[in-house]
Amino acid sequence: MTRAAFPGWSRAAADFYLGLEADNSKAYWTSHKEVYETQVLAPMLALLAELADEFGNGTVFRPYRDVRFSQDKSPYKTHIGALLERGYVQFSASGLGVAAGYHTMAPDQLDRYRAAVADDESGPALEDAIAAVEARGLTVVSHDSLKTAPRGYPKEHSRIELLRRKNLATWREWPADTAWIGSKAVVAHIADALRASRVLGAWLEEHVGASELEGRERP
Repeated sequence: MTRAAFPGWSRAAADFYLGLEADNSKAYWTSHKEVYETQVLAPMLALLAELADEFGNGTVFRPYRDVRFSQDKSPYKTHIGALLERGYVQFSASGLGVAAGYHTMAPDQLDRYRAAVADDESGPALEDAIAAVEARGLTVVSHDSLKTAPRGYPKEHSRIELLRRKNLATWREWPADTAWIGSKAVVAHIADALRASRVLGAWLEEHVGASELEGRERP
């Protein structure tokens, strides 16, 4: 079977999510489901197919939110996200984003991460990797950090900001009105960002690696 070429995301895809942000209901979803399937999901699947040879197979996350433990009971995510073997792609009304790294770390991964950050060789190597990534236009982000030094590490450590982090990933985002988002040029921009992330990914693989706890896998 010939796979469909990635066409870019149309204005209708962004408009779909603008509408969902305003009316996050089953009625809206049902009446716009065809738009989601043809203008949002189908392009994402085509994009993943284009990236697969270099970055591994991709999986699209379900569009439904897990509201069991959330005060926000909105049933639908206001973005589409997909996980590659070595990266993450997201599209929403605000734009297109790409990430790579460790979005979460299990306790054993955090232990190895902090030991490597504190080390006089691997710690500076991480700083160099971050500088290299940022020089390519990416941002290094963490969605969760300690407010103080982790147990066993001094508050005065020269890399205390990195020691306080509980995850580490690259991030690059482009606004939805960027002209090339509506074209196949998206493939090249996503690929370039993922390649630029490799230096940080290599450090994480070498010094942190997969969790060895039962039932845990590298995110």
